Amino acid sequence: MKNPNCPSVVLAWATLLSLFTISFAGVASAQSSPPSSAPSDWGPMSISLEEFEYPYPLEYMNFSVYGEEVRIAYMDVAPTGPANGRSVVLHHGGLYYGWYWSEQIKALAQEGYRVVVKDRLGWGKSSKPIIPYSISLWASNTARLMDHLEIEQAAIVGHSIGGQMVTRFAFLYPERITHLVTVNQVGLTDRRAGRGFRPLTGEVDANPDMEEVYASLLRWADDNYSVWQPQFIDHMRIRYGQRLSGDWPLLANVSQLTNHMRAMDTVVNDRQHIQTKTLVLGGVDDYPTFAEEARQAADAFPNGEVFLISGVGHNPHEEVPDVVNAELIRFLNSGN
Repeated sequence: MKNPNCPSVVLAWATLLSLFTISFAGVASAQSSPPSSAPSDWGPMSISLEEFEYPYPLEYMNFSVYGEEVRIAYMDVAPTGPANGRSVVLHHGGLYYGWYWSEQIKALAQEGYRVVVKDRLGWGKSSKPIIPYSISLWASNTARLMDHLEIEQAAIVGHSIGGQMVTRFAFLYPERITHLVTVNQVGLTDRRAGRGFRPLTGEVDANPDMEEVYASLLRWADDNYSVWQPQFIDHMRIRYGQRLSGDWPLLANVSQLTNHMRAMDTVVNDRQHIQTKTLVLGGVDDYPTFAEEARQAADAFPNGEVFLISGVGHNPHEEVPDVVNAELIRFLNSGN
């Protein structure tokens, strides 16, 4: 049965909460923006982020896929509040990393959840093999990690491309999931029609113009955040530094493979088959048609609901973490 909550009411309530949060938590940084040019101390950074410390201890799961020996990096955080016996697995987006869920990890652990956050294969501190990536492969890696950690069922949350991964997980492994949450998922509609097909060239610019690289990062920041906060600079620092790494061509090839995969697959047709209780959550300012597409996506799930936050962009869990945390906890504490 559909959730009776009216999307417009949810949107209005979320808007008030987001404005309250921004007015207090973001006062000092409301007028700030990224530096106009790359800081002089920004040097190379390894493509596996050896120089970057995650907020919780990292562990690794080793396995073989397509004949390659690989490992997936993950954080496994025990409850800090009274344990409720339930688990949550968080999935990052396309050019992001597990560490940016730090506020959600803290809040969910305090609520009594065991929180697992993985860097997907091909990104972050996980291995970067040259293999045929797919949304289904990433979903199977989540099931593999749950087996490794002896987690029978979990709530599954995914941001951006991670929203596609968790939707496919719910489609392939319905018995393993208690709640499904997508956060500003990309690919809410199927945009493949009429785009043709181009095989990968494998060409990589091994010596990029770093001024243009930084200019592209400024555009990325403007596109992804409605209100800039100083801590967001870590994303830019990593991406800039990795372009200076001697291993940049490998990471670029992996990125090409994953983007190529996205152009050939969609999870739009998975939704009608997913009975799992589902929350489609997101910042309205992501792109002009996001809110309407999010509502339509929620309607396509047999047991879906929507929660939209005005004045917030593609990364609401970073911009207004208190709002997102409260809604996650409300939803995950509801029956499945």
